[in-house]
Amino acid sequence: MIQMLHVSKTYDGDIPALVDITLHIPKGTLAFLTGPTGAGKTTLLRLLYGEEWPTSGQVFVDGRNVARLSHARMLSLRRKIGIIFQDFKLLKERTVSENLAIPCRFFGYSRAEEKTKVAQALAWVNLTSKSHLTPGRLSGGEQQRVAIARALVHDPLILLADEPTANLDAEQAQEMINLLKEIHLRGTTVLIATHDMESGRREGCQISLLKGRIVEERGVPRRY
Repeated sequence: MIQMLHVSKTYDGDIPALVDITLHIPKGTLAFLTGPTGAGKTTLLRLLYGEEWPTSGQVFVDGRNVARLSHARMLSLRRKIGIIFQDFKLLKERTVSENLAIPCRFFGYSRAEEKTKVAQALAWVNLTSKSHLTPGRLSGGEQQRVAIARALVHDPLILLADEPTANLDAEQAQEMINLLKEIHLRGTTVLIATHDMESGRREGCQISLLKGRIVEERGVPRRY
């Protein structure tokens, strides 16, 4: 499902963000990408959904070489990927429902399909009663759940979560991890980037980064 072969990424010509990354995450895996701030976690996720390109090496998602995709094929691939951003990236002036409707329109769903998918996603994260509110009237945990619902609204095969618990207290963070586990149990491949080393250790599937390099892997099969 996700494969990286000797991938490196540098900025401004010589600042390394990732160094010789090789990994394989099979379909249906729940994986934690752990490491301190600046380890390269966000950069790795950006390479997976085509926000950036590797300086060297190859990135494959769902069997496709991301760097070689045309715009149309990249758009097709992104329909299979849901993304939860660290800072939520919710539109403050739009309601919860409107925030979820935007990706539906981007991917070309009809109004009827959009209405159904938005309702399903809100029900999944238990926010149906808050659909008419703007993000500013929600708690941090609720805003994070809206971000998850938006990532799920188009039924992705892969869910990428960038520090989904960073702005939450301990109880909210555990609720968020439990929700992501439920999403994984539906058959979605879930990759969670987090500085919480213990999350990955509890699950037994962990890829640890330090200064752009993989320093430890647990529970992830090697099939390179």
